[in-house]
Amino acid sequence: MSRLTHIDETGRARMVDVSDKAVTTREAVAEGFLRMTPETLALALSGEGKKGDVRAVAEIAGVMAAKRTSDLIPMCHPLPITKAEVRVEPADGGLAVTARVKTTGQTGVEMEALTAASVACLTLYDMLKAAEKGMVIETVRLVSKTGGKSGDWTAP
Repeated sequence: MSRLTHIDETGRARMVDVSDKAVTTREAVAEGFLRMTPETLALALSGEGKKGDVRAVAEIAGVMAAKRTSDLIPMCHPLPITKAEVRVEPADGGLAVTARVKTTGQTGVEMEALTAASVACLTLYDMLKAAEKGMVIETVRLVSKTGGKSGDWTAP
């Protein structure tokens, strides 16, 4: 197993020094899914819930979360996000969230994309919980990343 980058030689947590890394264009895509009953999905898609358009609110919350990731994840660098896009679409059994984040910098935006997808799912749950408390957030994962020293990666 390779050494973890956020742990120093003595085992203490640290922020990685990216000072000498090249500035490159970097992009990451993450996804998440909120499983729910057909009745709750119909309510979410109708826009007639008491809290309004749940998909639009979740998309905005995801973008806001991407921009605040370094405030939430202790060792993340604050990054100049150049693009953050979150989409919530109906899928079989619930709502699928896709978050795409881009920057030009010295470190990647995987955590920003994952945070965006996670917070969008949490926002959907919050807005729909009056209709169904048993919804399940699942399969929050990195789908792909491009740029940087380690190159491109796509989930199998």
